[in-house]
This record gives sequence, structure tokens and C-alpha cells, in this order.
Amino acid sequence: MKKHFQSISLKLILFFAICIALSRTTFAQTPPNIILGRPTDTSITASIMFEQSMIYYIEYGTSSGIYTHQTIQFTNSVNVPDEIDLRNLTPNTKYFYRVQYRLITSSAGYIVSPEYSFHTQRTPGNTFTFTVEADEHLYDKKGVKNMYNVTLGNEAADKPDFMLTLGDIFGDDHYPFTITSGGLDSLHRDYRPFLGSICHSIPFYICLGNHEGENDYYQSFNAPNNLCDWATQWRKYYYPNPYPNSFYSGNTTNEPFGIGTPENYYAWTWGDALFVVLDVYRTECHDSLKAKPQGWNWTLGQAQYSWLKTTLENSTAKFKFVFAHHLRGQGRGGVAMATTNEWGGYQNTTGGQFTFPTYRPGWAKPIHQLFVDNGVTMFIQGHDHLFAHEIMDGVTYVETPMAADSTYKIGMLANASAYTADTVDGTGHLRFTVSSSCVKMDYVKAYLPKDTLGIHKNREIGFSVTIGTCTTPNGINDVLTNENVQLYPNPTNASCSINFSSDKKVKSIQLTDLLGRIIYESDNCFSGMKINTANIPNGIYLVNINGAENKLVKKLVLNH
Repeated sequence: MKKHFQSISLKLILFFAICIALSRTTFAQTPPNIILGRPTDTSITASIMFEQSMIYYIEYGTSSGIYTHQTIQFTNSVNVPDEIDLRNLTPNTKYFYRVQYRLITSSAGYIVSPEYSFHTQRTPGNTFTFTVEADEHLYDKKGVKNMYNVTLGNEAADKPDFMLTLGDIFGDDHYPFTITSGGLDSLHRDYRPFLGSICHSIPFYICLGNHEGENDYYQSFNAPNNLCDWATQWRKYYYPNPYPNSFYSGNTTNEPFGIGTPENYYAWTWGDALFVVLDVYRTECHDSLKAKPQGWNWTLGQAQYSWLKTTLENSTAKFKFVFAHHLRGQGRGGVAMATTNEWGGYQNTTGGQFTFPTYRPGWAKPIHQLFVDNGVTMFIQGHDHLFAHEIMDGVTYVETPMAADSTYKIGMLANASAYTADTVDGTGHLRFTVSSSCVKMDYVKAYLPKDTLGIHKNREIGFSVTIGTCTTPNGINDVLTNENVQLYPNPTNASCSINFSSDKKVKSIQLTDLLGRIIYESDNCFSGMKINTANIPNGIYLVNINGAENKLVKKLVLNH
């Protein structure tokens, strides 16, 4: 009996020893979590984090599988990101790299990560792609993790030079006066596994949203033990956003308590485009009694406004993109709000009194007029959780859809009425292709596998916009745009005509309500065709126009 018991004990000990060894081996082979950031013409920053304490180094070169350079060895602690700068790179060049790593406690050889890549700054004349997402909202369950993974996979498939989030990714402000530094640490760290799945090869930029909590209202409480200061510190700890140097311009203010430059607004050029990221929350003139300022109490602040003005005026880029979470921090809508207060100069409502000189004495002009006078191509925002497209005074305003809404309807149901032109439901990201003569923007829709069994498919195009001369490889431009497809009259009562250029290929047209129910459809499409709307109830409807290259969605208002 004793021998039998000893035999079982030895077997159990051996079994657990093997399990522990296998567990350690598997864990040690987990690739590093890498977030690329701050790409320039000659450098890039890699934020590298491991689940165990490691010794590691980076190998890199300009040909796949051939690594002509390597860094020194670094020692990493558990879940502590290191920022490693690769310098003296060649401009306008694709680089390949991998990480060699091993446990500090191991005497075994190095483990090799998969090969990753990145591209240094494009020079003018070179075509490139970038992507934009917004309002991930995983922290409050409006966003769904599996849905977000589909969107991230779609962005990776686009092979962009970089990607931006337009805010409400971390969700710091839901408990603004009771949240702890540790809680903010978790909120920021929780996104590393998601972003790390693609940002090892796609540099990542953060534009701050209202739910990031980096608001000067919160900063005024019990510094530095407050939501704003803690959120800034943890964001900078986990994610390498740009700071002012010879490549990036931006906020040069050095804040106390170890924050330094907050890395909250910045600009750079890439290829034929200027990129400007604004922060509409950490400013200098918010209403001190409110976390969500309205009207003239909202402002970029004198310093950021002056920087924006100088940046736009000094840029000779052919295309200029400006990004913010929302053009006025709070509220809903695009161009309807762009005419008012600091952005447009008029008193609260469109058509009101022009009071900009009264409320912003000494400032040159409203922000929208800065855009017009300096040739801004497009302003892109988030916040409203749907896709929308509007044009005012030649400036295109775009609202970015949610990145992880598995209902596909949150923003459309809540906020579509705040927009004056094209609105589209769904979830996904925006893909921009920039050449020397053209910008093409596609709303790439994301669908969970279970939702692709019917009419939808993942990566279908929900809307496209072209600016400039965009042609297909055979020289024929079949892209449908807001400019070459018209609904008339709109609003309408008895019928509506659809007019499009004769060279555009339109395969089918559907009229749906805001819930996606089909009211009318046809695959016999020609310019001037009419939809009989006499017996359709009053309301807002969507005309889905399916072209040879893309899908265009236009809003139709029925008012009998």
C-alpha cells in the first residue's frame, strides 16, 4: 500500500512538473505586445510590453528576412512597456523587423517573434493609405469585443501606413470623482491586446475624446490626484503619441507632476497631405463650473487656435486633413454646428447674429473660415456613432462610425437627425487612399460572421467620397460620389428622380427606412429614373445606390 501511494505521488509530482514546464514554455513563447507610434522620415517608436520579464533586442532591415541592423539588448519587467526608438532610418522606405527575446531566468536560446513591418514618411508624389476609427466604447459595452476585432482585421487588410482613433477609446470619465489611478491604469492597459494585434505594423495615433477625461475641468480638482492628470499619465505610459520636434509640431506646454508635454494636439505631413489632430477638451477657457461646456464657453484656447492658424497657413500640402473628436466638444451634428460660436462665428444657431469679434476679440476668424481660406480638404470627427458626409463652402465634413457596434444601429437611431446630408448605419472604419491628384475615402463596413449570411458581407463599402481626379487602372472613373449622383426634388412628395453621369455604372437601387427595411428596389437603373413615393409615409429614408466600384447612400426626405 505504501509503495503504491509513493508511486502515485511520484507520478503526480512528475505530471505537475511537466505541466508547469509546458506552461512556462508556452507563456515564454507569447510574442511581445507592440504598439508602433511617432513615425517620421528617419525614425519610429516601438512600445514593447511582455507578460513576463524578458531580455530582448530588435533586428530590422529593408528586405523581408534580411536584418542588417539590431538594437542593444534591453531588459523588460512584467507588463511595463518600453519605448524603443529606431533612428537613422531611410525616408520613404518600408522596413521589416522582428524581436528576439528570452526569459531573464532562462538559459535557453532566444525566441523569435513573427516578422513585422512599417513605412517611414512618404515623399510627395507617393500614394499611400491610412485608416480612421472612432468610439470603440468597449468599457461601457456599447462596443463589443468580437466586433472590434473584425474592424481591426479589416484595417490590417488595408495595409495602411498608419491609423488614427478619434476618441472615446478608454472611457475614463464614467466615475470622474471616484476612479483611482489604478482604475485608469487598467482602462488604458486593457486595449493593448486588441491594438497589439495589428499595431505592431501600423503606427497608432490618438485623438482625445470626451470620455478620455483629459478635460481641464477635472484637472482643477486636487492636482495631481485627479482624473485628467492620471489619465494623461497612463495614456502616455502605454501609447507613444507625438510631441513637438523637428518632424511634429504641437502643444509645447510642459505640465507639472511629471506629465511634461501632454501630447494632445499635433500635426505632420506625409506624402502630399497635411494631418492636423486637435484636442477640444484640454483647453484654457472652459466654463469652470461645467465638465461639458456649451456655446461660447467651449474653445480650443488661444494657444491651440494660434498654432492651428499658423499650421494651416504655412502648409503647402495639396490635401489637408483635420481631425477632432467633435467640432465643439459636445452636442451632435456636423455642419449644422459648424456655423455657430467659435467654429462658425454666429450666435448659437444658424442665421443668428455674427458675434465672433465680441466673444473672441483679437482672433483672426472663426475656425471654419480658417479651413476655407487655407484649403482644408476634409474635417473628420467621431462622437456621434454613425457615418455622415456633408459639404460646406467646399470643405468636406465626415462623421466616423463606431468601430465595435454589433447592433449596427446605435448612432443612426440616436443622431442621424443632427445631420443635413448623407447618413449611413453600421460599424467599421474609414479608409483613405491619397495620391498626388486624388483623395478617395471609403467607409468599410464590418460585420460579424453570423450577420453575413444574408445580404451583407464583411468589408462591403457603405459610402465613398472622391476629391480630385481618381481613376481606375483602366482609366475609367466608375466611382459614385455625392457630386455626380443627385436626388431631385429633395424633400419630395409624389416622386423622386435619380440623376447620375452617363458614364457611371449603377447596378441596383434600394429605398429603405432607417431600420433597414426595403421599401423599393430596382436593378434596371438609368439616369433620370423615378421612384414613386406617393404612398410612402412621411419621414427620412435612405437611397442605396450600388455602383460598379462602390455604394453610395443618400438621404431622402418625404413630406406630403
